[in-house]
Amino acid sequence: LGAITAQLARWGLEVNGITPIPAKDRTDRRLYQFFFVWFSANANILTLSAGTVGPAYYGLGIMDSLYVIIIVDVITCAFPAFFATFGPKLGTRTMVQSRFSWGYYGVIIPSILNVLVLQGYLVVNTIIGGQTLAEVSGHLDATLGIVIISLLSLAITFCGCQALHWYQLLIWIPNVVAFITMLAVGGAQLRHAPLAAAAPAPPAMLLTFGTSLAATVVSWSTLTPDYGVYHDRNASAWRVFWYAYLGFFVSSVPAHMLGAAFAAAAMSTVPTWGAGLGDGNDVGGLVAAVLAPTGGFGKLLLVLLSLTAPSACAPTMYTVCTSFMTVHRSFARVPRFLIAVVSTAVLIPLAIVGAGKFYSTFVDILALIGYWLAPFCAIVMTEHFLFRRSSYSLAAYNVPAAWDDPRHPNLARGFAALCTLCASVAVIVPCMQQEWYTGPIARRGTGDLGMIAGFVVGVPVYAAAR
Repeated sequence: LGAITAQLARWGLEVNGITPIPAKDRTDRRLYQFFFVWFSANANILTLSAGTVGPAYYGLGIMDSLYVIIIVDVITCAFPAFFATFGPKLGTRTMVQSRFSWGYYGVIIPSILNVLVLQGYLVVNTIIGGQTLAEVSGHLDATLGIVIISLLSLAITFCGCQALHWYQLLIWIPNVVAFITMLAVGGAQLRHAPLAAAAPAPPAMLLTFGTSLAATVVSWSTLTPDYGVYHDRNASAWRVFWYAYLGFFVSSVPAHMLGAAFAAAAMSTVPTWGAGLGDGNDVGGLVAAVLAPTGGFGKLLLVLLSLTAPSACAPTMYTVCTSFMTVHRSFARVPRFLIAVVSTAVLIPLAIVGAGKFYSTFVDILALIGYWLAPFCAIVMTEHFLFRRSSYSLAAYNVPAAWDDPRHPNLARGFAALCTLCASVAVIVPCMQQEWYTGPIARRGTGDLGMIAGFVVGVPVYAAAR
């Protein structure tokens, strides 16, 4: 493995693990990459599918879905954009930075959770990409599509962070062309679709859809620092924030809205779209049905849409690797490419099995993401703003000396984070609303308040315990 790693380094590929990037190497001034890496990661069919959940799974109308999308995206895009500032300012991967709030040993918990949840998110992403590719030809099926998307994501992850930035710089173009074409071709049918559902949506249903949608956006918070560790350490944190925020917002809002509009029309007024969507488990079939009038050009767009799925899968797989390496020192010595290979080997069979029940798989994974991310974000953000005084200085975060020293005074002990996690879980469980469990508070018709309650409780509990 050492010989392979050395050869990859000679080829110019990234071989660094989770060791923080020293200040002298954080010099990349191309801050616009923060926009493109997250614009490309969200301007695709995967984000569109999150918008379809409102009408297809919760039975919401177009206007109800659009109102929820606007409110949720405006607020939640700020979370991953804030976390993006840690990359260039500290040079640390997400879970390494989290040692300063969770403690050296306490961070094992979020690291393991992040590996499991992001692996689940990879399953969802590859299902959508594989289904879309399968619509191109009768000789393809979702299983083969899933394998192809998984291997493409592995190849990009194998090359490292810098290669990923170059890929993300251009890969958004075919996706945007496809979205515009879908709107041009299907616009007439959308005009005839009812704006409201047959029955008014209860507030609880709107809230539950909103929390599911919020989880898709906030989930990027554990990824964004990983892709800025080589950028200019002297760059303004606000500039990094706004580049990342706009990357998320400008891509997520249109994609979510298109997904909601097309799904609502498919469920009500356009039988061919409904047939493509099937029983609600084939987003690729819906996109293929919308693009069908364009003939061969539509087939080409389907191929491009599916083959650009790694724009979201590759960053996710990369962070699965870095999070796994943070769990234990011995794991940090395992080459990243080897962890990526194992991740892919696990991913493919799970995606093949889950493809037949996409929406239930999607919603369950989103719920788990939201529930654990609520206390995680509360802890890291409270630590930074309250106890580190919003500073990225050496006095606030002595990264070179503290990051791998469990006894260093600059690292939190972890007790406060564990107390906060327990308190948040105690609040989240009775507020949950899922197919497999509904808590006593949610049974009263409140909707799924778990994610919101976990964050709101987490902030004061951590501040007091710390």
